[in-house]
Amino acid sequence: MDLDVGDSAAEFRTSMRQWIAENAPSGLTEIADWSAAAIGVADHDALDRARALPAYAEWERRLAAASLICPHWPTEVGGRGWDAVQSTTFAAECYRAGVPKIERGMGESLVGPAIIAHGTAEQKARLLPRIISAEDVYCQGFSEPDHGSDLAGLATRGVIDGDEVVITGQKIWTSGADRATMIFVLCRTDPDAPRHRGLSYVLAPMHDNNIEMHEIRHIGGRVMFHGEFLDGARAPLGNVIGGLGNGWRVAMTTLGHERGGRAATQYLMAEREFWELAELARERGRADDALIRDQLAQAYMGVHLMRCNGMRTLVALAEGREPGPQASVAKLFWSEHHQRVGELALAIEGRAAVLRPPGAGYVTDRWQDVFLTGRANTIFSGTSEIQRNIIAQRALGLPGRSTS
Repeated sequence: MDLDVGDSAAEFRTSMRQWIAENAPSGLTEIADWSAAAIGVADHDALDRARALPAYAEWERRLAAASLICPHWPTEVGGRGWDAVQSTTFAAECYRAGVPKIERGMGESLVGPAIIAHGTAEQKARLLPRIISAEDVYCQGFSEPDHGSDLAGLATRGVIDGDEVVITGQKIWTSGADRATMIFVLCRTDPDAPRHRGLSYVLAPMHDNNIEMHEIRHIGGRVMFHGEFLDGARAPLGNVIGGLGNGWRVAMTTLGHERGGRAATQYLMAEREFWELAELARERGRADDALIRDQLAQAYMGVHLMRCNGMRTLVALAEGREPGPQASVAKLFWSEHHQRVGELALAIEGRAAVLRPPGAGYVTDRWQDVFLTGRANTIFSGTSEIQRNIIAQRALGLPGRSTS
């Protein structure tokens, strides 16, 4: 299924398809399953092994030479200035070809846009190339044990000491902290200012900087998050983005990009997963089961609905409009769809679904992992309850809950 919002998009898709065919190194598609990597959902351990191979390094070099790493960034900072339609089309073509759309994680999607929007010319020149080259790899230091949704109430302090900010506090639910070299921290540098006005957005080194990490193991047995104790971590004042006390405004830029997410390409992951699920039903002899077939049909309809939601988001962005509550519609739908897929997978497996594969630790197989990790889908990035409130009030115009 191609994403297309007009003739120009079709021409662009054709040009990108041709470029990938001409430039993808031989053997790249054989060394790993890149279809998920193209949309950022692949197994990181498997990708790490693949990245060590020459074909991957050559592909990365060719993408960098063509400014196809962080291509949605402006041309003056190393990107191509692509809009949302072009970026999504390129991701879809990488998925189609089975090659990785090499990304720079939170540095590309969250920190970079904040620097581009609020950074000084010196900060842009110094910090953005290090993201493109992967010299700096970022994780996010926003949530705290007592301040998750109430971000403005955070307690982590930043004290100015000469030309540095000294940060003390605790962060939690940090994705990718074990792979990061940098952390973007929201901290309170003016305790006497109103809640939103006393915050600063600081980029701090992760290593040898008085930051202690601890693992958080999720229900599926994997370590996907960490918590951090910052005990006098230091960062130069030149790494404060937007100026001291202006961190809330910068953080809103970051959160806007985080919540926009991958609404337009989410269906690609769901489509791939659906065909794997259909194959599982055939392998287990359940493909002729009427109930299973009905649930598979519903899952396939869900994939198409996600594609329609993605198209709606792309059209809005192409017209210069923010997706608004449409992002909540997309997040609500795919997260609950993914939970149903996990439940269906275990129904197909039958009694075997309760048996873990052999191995040290808490090992789970492919579909057990989908089922277990799917529990978090309706919690992170805004719970389903929060998404329904946004849809009700901002899209449907329904009144909020009365406090009287």
